[in-house]
Amino acid sequence: MVGTGAEVQDVVFVGGATRFSHMPEGNVPEVAFVGRSNVGKSSLLNCFLARRSMARVSGSPGKTREINFYLVNGAFHVVDLPGYGYAKFSRAQRDAWRQTIGRYVTERAALRLVFQLIDARHAPTGLDRDMLLLMKESSAAHVVVLTKADKLSGNGRQQALHRTTRYMHDLGLELPVVLTSSEDGRGRTGLWEWVDVHVGPHIL
Repeated sequence: MVGTGAEVQDVVFVGGATRFSHMPEGNVPEVAFVGRSNVGKSSLLNCFLARRSMARVSGSPGKTREINFYLVNGAFHVVDLPGYGYAKFSRAQRDAWRQTIGRYVTERAALRLVFQLIDARHAPTGLDRDMLLLMKESSAAHVVVLTKADKLSGNGRQQALHRTTRYMHDLGLELPVVLTSSEDGRGRTGLWEWVDVHVGPHIL
């Protein structure tokens, strides 16, 4: 059992990769976090891992340019994927990253679970839609994570859940949705429960 993540004992940065061939070898199960630039991915990763600065947080979107691998409790990798869609980088860069991310989520044998982050304050973007549909080609489990829930009222959070669920339904998708906040820790236990379900059986 992976547990609830209440006590993350050890997190080690394994390395970053810009190409599929540079990723770590072996059968260590992987949990990936992906989302558009400025969705709050680094902050949520730090909350998830109970670390203040494991994933680098910046006021400038697009800071993560590599696929970064972290070994958690010696048992599985948390994988921080580059934010997609950052406009200030060249189209060639964005296309190359999109191809790398796409290949990772559809071909990576060790990948067990993908958390796709979407800002709870806004409707999914076209790029979010592309990732939702791309994940249909992946064998990994897929959970939608709504970030920055602390910025909404209770009614606003319910509206965000309903809007996202309806959006996915229109795409023919039925996926779990977890409301999260890196500020108050909301949803952290829920994320760890999904890790327990999809990663736990592979590390016994």
